[in-house]
Amino acid sequence: MKKKIQSFEDLEVYQKLTRLHLEVHEVTLSFPKFEMYELGSQLRRSSNSIPANLAEGRNNNHINLYLEGINRALEELQETRHHLYVAFQKGYLDQLKYEDVVARYAESAKMLFGLQHSLQKFKP
Repeated sequence: MKKKIQSFEDLEVYQKLTRLHLEVHEVTLSFPKFEMYELGSQLRRSSNSIPANLAEGRNNNHINLYLEGINRALEELQETRHHLYVAFQKGYLDQLKYEDVVARYAESAKMLFGLQHSLQKFKP
């Protein structure tokens, strides 16, 4: 039996994205000091914006605004993947960690697209 979704915290994709943000945040703390306020900061902010946009959209009573929140979350997810790629190219992430995190973001993107698709059925 599926649990009824009463708030954004109940969404499995929100929970996954929040865990990913916390993990990415932790990884950025090992970046060189000069990157803490450059790439590290950009990565922390974009990875946090993904679940934050989903939360903001979910708490809106209008389907179009909820869909807009999901779209913004997907845009931030792409930005985060870019920053992860740059961090990997600069040697701040090893290949195994990079591939693992990117794969989990790809899985989360599929979940967001699925949520988006299911909500479009309710559009007026």
